[in-house]
This record gives sequence, C-alpha cells and structure tokens, in this order.
Amino acid sequence: MHLPPWLAHALRAQRGPIPWSAVVRGALSAGPLLLAGVLADRTSLGVVAAIAAMLAGINDRPGSRRVSVKRIGAPALAGAVGMVVGTYAGEYVGAVTLTVLLTLVGLVAGGISAVGPVASGAGTQLLVASAIGAGMPLPEEGWLRAVAYLGGACWLLALRLALPTPGALAGDFRFDGEREAVAAVYEAVADLLDAVGTEHATARRVALTAALDHAQDALTGPRLRRYASSAAERRLHAQYAAALPLAEAATALAWAEETVPGRASAGPRRLAAAVRENTHTGPLPAPNRSGPALRALDDALLRAAEAFDRGRGEDLHTRRRTVRDLLRSVFGAGGREYGLRVALCFGASAAVAQALHHSHWYGEHAHWYWLPATAVFLVKPDLGPLASRVLCRAAGTVLGALVFAGFALVLPRPEGLIALVAVSGALIPVATRHFAAQTAVVTVLVLALVMVGGEPQASASRITETLLACAIVLIVGHLPMPGQRGGGVRSRLAAAGRAAQEYLAHVLRETERPLPRETPRPVPRGTESAVRDIRTENTLTEGAPTEDTRALRWTLRREAYRALAEARTAIALAAAELPALARHSEGADEIVAVLERIVDTTTACAVHLDDSGRLTPEQVHRLTELLDELGRLDEGRGRVEIRLPEVPLAG
Repeated sequence: MHLPPWLAHALRAQRGPIPWSAVVRGALSAGPLLLAGVLADRTSLGVVAAIAAMLAGINDRPGSRRVSVKRIGAPALAGAVGMVVGTYAGEYVGAVTLTVLLTLVGLVAGGISAVGPVASGAGTQLLVASAIGAGMPLPEEGWLRAVAYLGGACWLLALRLALPTPGALAGDFRFDGEREAVAAVYEAVADLLDAVGTEHATARRVALTAALDHAQDALTGPRLRRYASSAAERRLHAQYAAALPLAEAATALAWAEETVPGRASAGPRRLAAAVRENTHTGPLPAPNRSGPALRALDDALLRAAEAFDRGRGEDLHTRRRTVRDLLRSVFGAGGREYGLRVALCFGASAAVAQALHHSHWYGEHAHWYWLPATAVFLVKPDLGPLASRVLCRAAGTVLGALVFAGFALVLPRPEGLIALVAVSGALIPVATRHFAAQTAVVTVLVLALVMVGGEPQASASRITETLLACAIVLIVGHLPMPGQRGGGVRSRLAAAGRAAQEYLAHVLRETERPLPRETPRPVPRGTESAVRDIRTENTLTEGAPTEDTRALRWTLRREAYRALAEARTAIALAAAELPALARHSEGADEIVAVLERIVDTTTACAVHLDDSGRLTPEQVHRLTELLDELGRLDEGRGRVEIRLPEVPLAG
C-alpha cells in the first residue's frame, strides 16, 4: 500500500548521529539566559533573549563556524528589526492599522525568503519577532527588547564559535567543519567511481553534488579579511579546489559508463583521510590511462597531490550574486507568489487574532501573537509541504502542551521551569529531524517561558490557537492566486536552465577544434540556436584551454549543478502538497532530469575536449538528442521556457 505523498512526507524523518556539540550549545543557551534574567530581576528581557536563542538553535545546523555566522546572525538581525517594528506598532496604532502593517511585513518577508535558505530564516524571524513585539505584554521599550533579542542570538553564536566539535580536533579546531566538508567531497568522488556502470551511479552523482555544495558553503562564509588569513585555511581551500577536477573526471566516467579499475577509488579515499587527519597523502595509486576520462582522473590525482603538498589556494570557484539576481528572485514569479502567500496567511491570522483579542475571547491573559507566529512556521513554502507541516504542527503542539501540563503540576517555580527550558534547548538539535518532534519541544519551551514570565499555565489556549492557525493556513494556502501557480518551481527551473546554458556555451567555446558534422534534422522550438551551433562546422586553430578558462568552467559547472539541486528540492516539496497544489508542478521533474543529463554530457564533453580538442560524434549526437527532448517537453507543457543561447565558434 502506497501512502499519498503529503502523508508520506509527514511521516518521514531525517537520520544521522546525534549532534552532541549542538546539544551542549542548546543546553547552555536559552536556560542560562533565562536564569540570568531572573537573577537580575529582568525576567521579561530574559524571556526575550531565551526566545531568540531558541530560534537561533533551530538555525544551528551542521557546518562550518564561518557559515554559522551568516546562518544564525542574519536571521537574528532581521528578528531584532521585527521586534522594534512590532513593539512600536503595537503601542501606537489600532487593530486595523496593525493588521495591515503586519500584512505588509509578511509581503516583504515572503519575497525576501525566495532568495535562499538564509534569507528565508531572516524572513521567518522578522515575522515571528514582529508578532511577539506587537502582542507580548512587556514593560521594556522596543529598542531594549531588540537588544535583548539580539543578545540572546549572539550568545548562542558565541558558543558556536568558541566550543570545539568533539572528535574533530585535528590541527586547528576552528576549521573542523570545513575539514569534514572537504573530506566528504573526496569520499563522494570515490563512491561515484565505485558506482560507475551500475544503477547507483546517478544517485552517487547527486550525492557528490550535495557534498560539493556543502563544502563550498562551509568555505565561503563571511570573513573580516578578503582572503584566507591562516595557513590551515589556505590549505583547505587548495584541497577543495583540487577536488573539482576529480569530480569532473568521475562524472565523465559515469556518463560514459566506462569500466573503472577497483583501485581508481583508492586515491580519493586516501585524500579524504589526509584531509580529516590533517596529514600528507602519501603515495596515490594511479588509474589506467586508457581513455580521456581515466587520463583526466590520473591528472587530477597528480594535481591534488601537488596541491596537498603545497597547501596554497584561494579560488573557491564561486561568483557573488549580483543585485540583478537578487531582485529577480524577490520580484520574479517565485518571489511574488511566495510573498503573497505569506502575506495573506500572516495578515489573516493577525486579523482573526485581533478580533478574538478585542472581543475578550482570551480573558485576562492575552496571547494573540501566538496565532500569527504559528502561521509563519506553517505557511513558509520552502520549509516543507503545507499539508505535511499542518499535520505535524497540530500533532506536535498537542503532544508538547500535554507534556508541559504534566510538568507544570510537579515542577517548582521558577527553578524547575528554568531547568525545563534548558533541557528543551538541548533537545532542539535532535528534534529538528522531524517537524512534529521539533514542534513538541518548542511548545514545551515556549509554555515554560510564558509561565516564568508571570503568566498562568496556557496549554489549552496554545492547542486551540495552533489548530485555528492550521485551519487558516490550509484555507488561505489553497485559495486561487493571481497569475500562474507553481511560481517557486518555475523560477528554480528557469535558474537551472540559465546555469545549464551558460555552462554549455562556455564548454563549447573552450575548443578551438572543428566539431564533427551531424546530420541535420528538424529542431523543436526553444533549441534552434544551440543545436545549430553544436552542428556548426568551422576550420579553427588548435589550442588547449588555459587554467583561467578551466577555473571559470568549474565555477559554471558548480553553479549549474547547484541550481539543478535546488530545482529538484523545490519540485520534491511541491509534489508532496495536496493534489490541488501539487498539480501545478506536474512534469517539472522530467524537465530537470533532461537538464541534468545535458549538464552531465557537457561535463563529459569538457573532459574529452581537454584530451583531444574535439568532440566525438557520440557526444554531439547525445547533446543534440537531449536538446531535442528538452524542446519537446517545452513545447508540450508550455509553462517553463528554457532556451540555450547561441554558441559562437570563432572561424
């Protein structure tokens, strides 16, 4: 029996070892901050700081210290701004104006969230802090609440930067996250080499892409200086850069389904061990140089050994996103739909909460901000399918409220509740593997904070408001939207198409050799120029690509595979929605699969061009077929327009 996608997603949980270092940080964050506030007789500020530390703990994911600055710090700054906006709006404007203002904040936060994961975290905390600032009865002024909020997040960030990761103390412990990420790339290359010619090759190539994305993010976080400031960091940069030609050669071997000797993967595995242990590589077994891809693999191993020995490197093969790219994300189809959906849900929940609050439905204890704050975590499209999150949120809230009600009967106050906050903070890194578990832990923590702040036990109202928020988000989330639905998927597909076409164009420009002649045949709409240029026959001068050209090629290759991975993620989330929403993304997986094969084929072409200076008839034929197939999908769907550009070949 097959479960429907939305239910299967709700039951799926992440797996992996317990992140003990994050557990320790969680135990030392919200609980001690709350204790400090109680001891200083500033309990309300302690509550605000603990809330910020809790939200920062949700963003405290595995990775390098450098990337944690951006992942935790940027959302915290947005939350502090939201706290100021919400506090002063709640004090000086009426219910109707406040609802309109919160709706506009939701529109801005939703549009910004379309930029990427860090921007999405910033949008989430902007909305949550706005609701808390407007509705939580606190004696302090808005600027002081914002300082306390920022201080709580910075406290957890300081713990992240200061405490070493257990079991990763080789060399300079500051770079243990980077070291593990780079080592995982070499392991992924070895796994792909082992899978060449088998049914697992595609999955291993996807895993290699994920490992490269993670390592690139780990090494390119914010820095005070423009370049790496220590020998250990420069060495890691060189080791990462040396993995890119290895990944390229392994991808070309998987594309060609060539026979790979068993010892081919031994070299990358030794390189992975050298990265983890911060040692020299020792002798590396050389593969048979019987074909272009195997020769490229051997050359890449030699280059890696040299890079490990020298330990110098700066180029991480990344390009800064331009202002135009950011604006395209915010104001494009995906950003507009994202912003409108978040604004409607956040505004509707704020309106309902205000109506219930002013009708005294809450009695003496007003927690109206719980309703819009809960809606934030339910409506954000990149946080998971809507139906799955609603189901998990409802189940987790009921469980957490019942658990807290039991603890509230027996724990002493406030010391017992402060201990409960500390334990809940320690459980958050483990609970993030499933949204229902995370919701249960957060519910216990929030109810304990409210009770320490002087409010009575509020489990019943928490359950009621969560169920009400679930109903609002389900209704508003399925309302007809202006324009074409599925904007998030379409924007990701468009970005993947642009990255693929830029990569293909660059690789075809690398060669200064004539291309084999391909028999002309009809070309579907959307692919005419690229196919025509692939088939172009010119008499050109000989020449090999320079190191700068290869570096740009690796940069474009990384961008193409990253864009494809992001498109795959967006499509998987959209497919797990209820049928009314999932149907808007039907067929997108076929398009991205063809794009992936185009990028794989382009990689194989690049390796062969380095070796011989010309493409084989099989490669030209494969590219032509894929471009034809892409054109047919575009013709049949009429939704996603992906065009490959003209590729001028000097003649």
